[in-house]
Amino acid sequence: MKRIVWFVAVNFAILVVITAVIELLGLDRFLPAYGLSLGGVLALSAVFGFGGAFVSLALSKWLAIRSMGVRRIGPPQSALESRLLSVVQRHAQRLGLTMPEVGVFESPVMNAFATGARRQHALVAVSSALAETMMPEELDAVLGHEMTHVANGDMITLALLQGVLNTFVIFLARVIGSAIDGAMGNRREERGGGVFYFLIVIALEIVFGVLATIIVMAFSRRREYRADAGGAALAGTGNMIAALRALQAGPAVALPGQMRAFGIRGDVGRGPLRRLFMSHPPIEERIAALQAGAIRG
Repeated sequence: MKRIVWFVAVNFAILVVITAVIELLGLDRFLPAYGLSLGGVLALSAVFGFGGAFVSLALSKWLAIRSMGVRRIGPPQSALESRLLSVVQRHAQRLGLTMPEVGVFESPVMNAFATGARRQHALVAVSSALAETMMPEELDAVLGHEMTHVANGDMITLALLQGVLNTFVIFLARVIGSAIDGAMGNRREERGGGVFYFLIVIALEIVFGVLATIIVMAFSRRREYRADAGGAALAGTGNMIAALRALQAGPAVALPGQMRAFGIRGDVGRGPLRRLFMSHPPIEERIAALQAGAIRG
């Protein structure tokens, strides 16, 4: 319920911003000259904005398996595999979830992630280095962290947020692009704009896309604090802190490409500007939040 309220609130806020921009700039005066209507542009923007986000979500588990080389555990072939399945099953029962698929991917770097289009159809995977190196209690905490992501529906919430922001980017880029092109005397009889209009739209999409990324990364950082708190509740605060310290001591390498925001450890960076684009808070800040018993965001 909280995710739905939050999603509706974000939509409302964006609609207010869009309405204010249209009113202040008089953008609706320019749209008819290009054969466009606000409703039509918004509908088209939503189709592409949400379509791309949800296609990515639907393919997330398949892409993770292919890109990371995840080997899904069937009947356990070792004591370690048995333990991974046992811990995940225990966490799933406590959280009221269907048992997700569990996998291992070969990597010398300690990391783990959870993904999937639905809470009841998820995948939790750990790197070989993490599974083989961490103490059992630390591994329990990491798996609790990932199962909390699943329980919180972070994958679907992130897709909803990305869809809203994609719509925002596509819509405003075209509406403002039409206004700028028309204000510069480039209106014409044929429908749509010319090369200059499309160059403006591309430039605006880049600018708005950067702003949208900042919002998505802020949400991503907040969900890491919440997942840490969940891991602490499932496996103990001391064990979650110990797991984070073990990750901090290892090589600072994030997961590749689209999987980067889903790992328990993300990018490392310093400076105000760099922090805006980090998918994860610095580990020392996550430890401090656990020690303080607070969820930051």
